[in-house]
Amino acid sequence: MSSTPATPEASAVDIPDFPPPRSAECPFAPSPGMRALTEYGPLTRVSSWGGSTPWAVTGHAEQKALLSDARLSVEFARPGYPSPVDPAHTHGGGTDLSFVGMDDPEHARLRRMISGTFTIKRIEAMRPRVQKMADAFIDTMLEGPKPADLVQSLALPIPSLVISELLGVPYEDHEFFQFNSKTIVSAVASPQERATAHTNLASYLDELVGRKLTEPGDDLLSGLCGQIESGELSRREAAAMGVLLLLGGHETTANMISLGTLLLLQHPGQLALIRDTDDPAVVRDAVEELLRYLSIVHLGRRRTALEDIEIAGRTIRAGEGVILLGELANRDPSVFPEPDRLDITRNARLHQAFGAGSHHCIGQPLARMELQVLYPTLFRRIPTLRAIDDLDAIPFKYDALIYGLHALPVTW
Repeated sequence: MSSTPATPEASAVDIPDFPPPRSAECPFAPSPGMRALTEYGPLTRVSSWGGSTPWAVTGHAEQKALLSDARLSVEFARPGYPSPVDPAHTHGGGTDLSFVGMDDPEHARLRRMISGTFTIKRIEAMRPRVQKMADAFIDTMLEGPKPADLVQSLALPIPSLVISELLGVPYEDHEFFQFNSKTIVSAVASPQERATAHTNLASYLDELVGRKLTEPGDDLLSGLCGQIESGELSRREAAAMGVLLLLGGHETTANMISLGTLLLLQHPGQLALIRDTDDPAVVRDAVEELLRYLSIVHLGRRRTALEDIEIAGRTIRAGEGVILLGELANRDPSVFPEPDRLDITRNARLHQAFGAGSHHCIGQPLARMELQVLYPTLFRRIPTLRAIDDLDAIPFKYDALIYGLHALPVTW
C-alpha cells in the first residue's frame, strides 16, 4: 500500500488496494491495511475490482451523514456499484435479497410490511423463550463429549431456531438453510455456487409461502399471505423477503455469539463483569461494546452516488461507488476514546454495527436481545469455559463477507 495520501488528483499508483487482507496477528481488529486508510482523512479513493476507484469512508460523522443521504443508492445492479466480490466473476451469481437492495419508495413499501414484527415490545416478549432455548442447548452441550464446538453446539443453532420460529420455517430444515446461507455470504464460493444456493433458498421459501397461503400459522410468513391475497405483495416478493430474513436472522447473530465469546475469553476481567452482574443495563452496555469492537460486517456497506455530493472537502461524483467502513467508524477516536481497548462499561451506543438511516438493520432488536441472553447465560452456566486452541489455530472467517468463526473448540 502506498504511503502517499489518496487525493482526488492522485495517480493510480497512489491509491491503496481494497480490500486489504485481515491480519491473523490481530484477528479481532481491522487489518493494518484497513486502519491505514484513516491516515488519508475521512474519505479516500481506493483501488478495487477491475480498476474501479470507489470512495472509502472511514470517519464516523461522514458515515452517519452518508448512510442517511437519499442521494446514495443501494441497488446492486446500478453502474458504479462497488461489489464486495469481483464483478468479472459474478455472471449468473446475482441474488434477490428483497428490500435490502432497493431504494425508496419500494424499499420503504416492503419494509413496512414486516417492521411491526421487530418492534422492541414484540421482541422483548420473546426473551423468556430465547432464555429457555439457551439453557436447553447448553444442557445438551454439557451432556455431550468434550471438547465441543461452540459454533455447532450453541452459536449457530440458537439464532437458527429463533428465526425459524419467527418466520414459520421448520427448524428440522436448519442444515439445508444454514449450508446455503453460508455459501451466499462466502467470499470464495464460485458465482455458480452462490447462484445455486440462492435458488435453493428462494425455491424453498416460495414453496413454504405457497403452503401457508392454504394453511396459515401464527408467524411472519403467514402474515405476509394477507398482503399477497390483497395484491400488495407477490408470492415471489414474499419468498425473497423470507430469504433475506432467514439468512440475516441467523448468520450474523451466530457469528457475533462465537466471536464475542472468544474475545471475552481473552479478557477474563471483562467476562467476569458480564457473568457476575444482576443488572440488565450492564449486560446491555457490554453487548453494545462487543458490537462496536467486533463489527462483523467487515467489508463495508456499499452505495452508488445518484448525484454529486460534497462532504469533508471531497466531491463524490454521480455514478461513483462508495464503501462505508463501519469497522473504522466504530474505532473513530473522536467518538470512542481509546477505541482499540475493549471496555464493556463504556457507552458505545453510537456505534454503526447495524448501519444507520432508512436501511439500518431491521432485525437489530432481535440480535441485541439474543446476545443479551446468550453471553451471561453461557458464562454463568459454564464458568470454567475455555478455548482449547491458541488464536492462531482457530479458523476465523477470513473467507466470508460476514466475519466470525468457522469453529470454536471449547472445554470446561
